[in-house]
Amino acid sequence: MEGVGGESASAASPVNKWIYDASRLYQYYLDKTTPLSVYRWIGTFVLVVIYALRVIYVQGFYIVSYGLGIYVLNLLIGFLSPLADPEMGGGSDGPLLPTKGSDEFKPFIRRLPEFKFWYSFTKAFCIGFVMTFFSAFDVPVFWPILLCYWIVLFVLTMRRQIAHMIKYKYVPFNLGKQKYGSKKPSAGSSGRND
Repeated sequence: MEGVGGESASAASPVNKWIYDASRLYQYYLDKTTPLSVYRWIGTFVLVVIYALRVIYVQGFYIVSYGLGIYVLNLLIGFLSPLADPEMGGGSDGPLLPTKGSDEFKPFIRRLPEFKFWYSFTKAFCIGFVMTFFSAFDVPVFWPILLCYWIVLFVLTMRRQIAHMIKYKYVPFNLGKQKYGSKKPSAGSSGRND
């Protein structure tokens, strides 16, 4: 009885070890790209252009593209939304958005962090690109209707999101270091000797 299953465990061991090593190497390189956000996004947009050229060349897979568009819109909403939504009652023990001018400043914490947004965005386009090589996903459809519907959905969703930003007075973008008024020289330090 001792030998039962022993052969399959030893045969699966090298495969499991290879999968484990490959996933660790993948995670290592993924971690190395974390601080390089500009280069990550440049690579992703190159991938998006390659995907678009593939769809244009094949003249199909519009349903896959529409699905990608809906998924990216969903990711964008998560990226632009605060972690603790004041409309939902906060729901989090973490910092909340200030709702009054007298409230203490609290940094904007996204529901979907930039790295996860980039990773999901890139992974979605990789999967979509692979799907363009299988004819089962090329469903014939009149693509202008899908495009118009997606544009209407995008406009309505972004209008609602912008109204939410205005109502709760937050900006989901970090536009660099905040600049305060320019430093004016005082009257005594004008540099003139009378």
